Amino acid sequence: MSVARRPGSLGLMTTEFVPDPETLKQIRRMRDEVSRFTMEYRFAVDEVLTKVSILREEFLHLHRYNPIEHVTSRIKKPESIVAKATRRGCSSSLASIREHITDIAGVRITCSFIDDTYRVLEAITRQDDVRVLSVKDYVANPKPNGYKSLHAIIEIPVFLSTGPVAVPVELQIRTIAMDFWASLEHKIYYKFQGEVPSHLVKELSAAAEIASELDRRMEQLHTEVHGSREPDDESNIPEPTGEELVRLLVALTQQSG
Repeated sequence: MSVARRPGSLGLMTTEFVPDPETLKQIRRMRDEVSRFTMEYRFAVDEVLTKVSILREEFLHLHRYNPIEHVTSRIKKPESIVAKATRRGCSSSLASIREHITDIAGVRITCSFIDDTYRVLEAITRQDDVRVLSVKDYVANPKPNGYKSLHAIIEIPVFLSTGPVAVPVELQIRTIAMDFWASLEHKIYYKFQGEVPSHLVKELSAAAEIASELDRRMEQLHTEVHGSREPDDESNIPEPTGEELVRLLVALTQQSG
């Protein structure tokens, strides 16, 4: 590292540190490694979002039912990643972070009903290129504060020019009522910086019970009005003849045109 003295804006001499070529090379290498690191997680999120989009299209057009209401995603900010690594006692090296922090990339899927959360989780995790690292069922076993959601850490292959990279992504799948409660709980804990008054904790717990009851009642109401949301059983439907298939393809082509 060399030091250069140059005239400042008022004619005064200022000191400027000029990195030597080797230091510059190290800085560029670190910058490229960090850039590659964040890209891998961003691409992994894109892969999961593509899978979810395909599922939505399939359910909507083939099963006449879409269990997915909306989808959000996020990549943890660098300061949050470093803070979590520090809390866990692992080093701040990228290799250590890759190994110990599995929720850098996250996708949240909001469904209409409780059954849908399990249906969507199964549809994603049974795909051949998805490796399931862990599943936590906070729907069947809520947290003490009333929090409910399905959590899964899955590994997705991201194909780069240098070859495939397995990247972990955290999935959170919940109903609209669960998501509303979790959002409110997060805002309250953020406002009080974790020190929430006891009466609000009790109110949140009561609200969690109300949200659960709402989920149950809405599912019962929907089933009563529309019947089961299970995909149609097509095992007994006879295969179309060649002539019928041609007529159907022609009709579909004319409609899309």
